[in-house]
Amino acid sequence: MTMIFGVPLAVFMGQLMLGLINGAFYALLSLGLAVIFGLLKIVNFAHGAMYMLGAFATLLGMRYLGIGYWVALLLVPIVVGGLGMVIERLILRRIAHLDHLYGLLLTFGLALIVEGTLINVFGVSGSSYPTPAALQGGFQLGFMFLPTYRAWVLVAALAVCLGTWYVIERTRLGAYLRAGTENPALMQAFGVNVPLLVTLTYGFGVALAAFAGVLAAPLYPVSPTMGSSLLIVVFAVVVIGGMGSILGAVLTGLGMGLIEGLTKVYYPEAANTVIFLVMILVLMLRPAGLFGKEA
Repeated sequence: MTMIFGVPLAVFMGQLMLGLINGAFYALLSLGLAVIFGLLKIVNFAHGAMYMLGAFATLLGMRYLGIGYWVALLLVPIVVGGLGMVIERLILRRIAHLDHLYGLLLTFGLALIVEGTLINVFGVSGSSYPTPAALQGGFQLGFMFLPTYRAWVLVAALAVCLGTWYVIERTRLGAYLRAGTENPALMQAFGVNVPLLVTLTYGFGVALAAFAGVLAAPLYPVSPTMGSSLLIVVFAVVVIGGMGSILGAVLTGLGMGLIEGLTKVYYPEAANTVIFLVMILVLMLRPAGLFGKEA
């Protein structure tokens, strides 16, 4: 039996794959946070609730409307993203001129309302969502068995993350987004509808969280608390990568997932805290984050 530092190869690679899957979710969620904070300067504590709503909408859509997985993958991010746009337009815009702390407190309150409402209606126990028929089974790689759905999650998350980075950093639309948030008065003078741009940006960031929720539904129990349990870790990932850094959110999310997976192999007791230990080290050595810009 092949061993890697005293651990069987199958166990090592299995935990590495689990770490990559977790990292894909960290990357998607931290990307949404980075887009919202980097372009709008909103610390969105409702992000975990939007992720949970994505998973719940997928589950309830199947139960009561007969909506399948593939339709939900397209429809749910649009619906939840639309909800995010309404929140930005009716609530967040009213405090946009105030300190960031007000946005943090407001979105935290929204998250508590959403989570509490769903707990009262559905309880705290998780519900399962079936794996789509087309993504059942897996691949025998010799040293491990790779479920098809886990491979799909990794590919889909990476594609969305890299596509988002390309649009924001390499296209004219991305240039408008960055300019509209850095100098809104100038962009307004050039005829750009900056308030609409802000609303669409917030909606897109929320849609990324909902997309992650749809991907998560067949993997993890769908429950009202699934977002809050993940949000603190995702915020730590964003801080490590650099608040507002799009590329930093993606790379750090994947990297922290791998580190967490390897920690489960060699020192399982520290698996739940290793990301926070890395965050403390990064803040001590580079307060702006690994990919952030010094003020």
